[in-house]
Amino acid sequence: MAHQHEHDHDHHDHDHSDLFHSHAPAGKMKQAFFLAMIILAAELVFGILSHSLALLADAWHMATDVLAIGLAWFALHISKKSADKTMTFGYERAGILAAALNGLTLIGITIWILYSAIERIINPVDVGGWGMFAGAGIGLVVNLIIIFVLNGDEDNLNVKAALLHVIGDVGASAGVIIAGIIIHFTGWYIIDPIISLIIAVIIAFSAWNICKQSFRILMESKPKNVEIDQVIQTMKKQDAVADLHDLHVWSITSGKNALACHLVLKEDVPFSEHQQILRTIEHDLAHIGIGHVTIQIEDHNHPHEEDTFCAMKDDGDAHAH
Repeated sequence: MAHQHEHDHDHHDHDHSDLFHSHAPAGKMKQAFFLAMIILAAELVFGILSHSLALLADAWHMATDVLAIGLAWFALHISKKSADKTMTFGYERAGILAAALNGLTLIGITIWILYSAIERIINPVDVGGWGMFAGAGIGLVVNLIIIFVLNGDEDNLNVKAALLHVIGDVGASAGVIIAGIIIHFTGWYIIDPIISLIIAVIIAFSAWNICKQSFRILMESKPKNVEIDQVIQTMKKQDAVADLHDLHVWSITSGKNALACHLVLKEDVPFSEHQQILRTIEHDLAHIGIGHVTIQIEDHNHPHEEDTFCAMKDDGDAHAH
């Protein structure tokens, strides 16, 4: 059996370092967290003073930004803990759990904004355009700084979740600024809940994307950037390989893909060549995005399933061997 961790290569045309080591420095998340707190405070204060639902909606969105970045910061810290007898893969999935929680939080915020916006369309409220402009202006500038701080680490799903929060808030802040200008010069207060509905749509798209990707990883589905047919072809192109079965390809966490399978070698392959065959396959798999490889070698006479994918049994037997 071969077991390979983080199989990297120093080739000019294939740089896998970002793929397998995509965690943003915790220091970046710390800076982003405190910057987001500044925006949250500013938008809450000016939202209350101006009676702007759009700005308060953006503040609630910013609160989820703070939560997202805070959880990402925590997840990046805890994911560094070493594997042990209980957590044999380590704590890598802390970030995915945080991302899933962020997505669910966004869904709750979207429902609140939609309800409040519809209520204000029916019963308009006087809104101070100056407060909207000031609060959203602060949010826009500081959010752009946060994006600059987090830029370059989007391969990590948890960081991507936090970044999506912030990018969505930039658009929301721009919308609130425009609404504030319109209200200041025209007194058209209904623009406030209309902008709130647009913000809700932005948040909903972010929530769906984060929840979908988190669900795929937690369900150990095929990584998005890996094609199963290509994986099979990569292993079978070795002359010594007769067949493979019990194939599993999944993500331990965002950017860290793993593979496990049983590899059937041809009858005339000597034992002395097994390790070289494994090293070649590991090398090739690393170049298609799989860096954690576990392969069990079997000879041609070993009983095995005809199916490529493992058929789990309900009678307590792990395999039908």
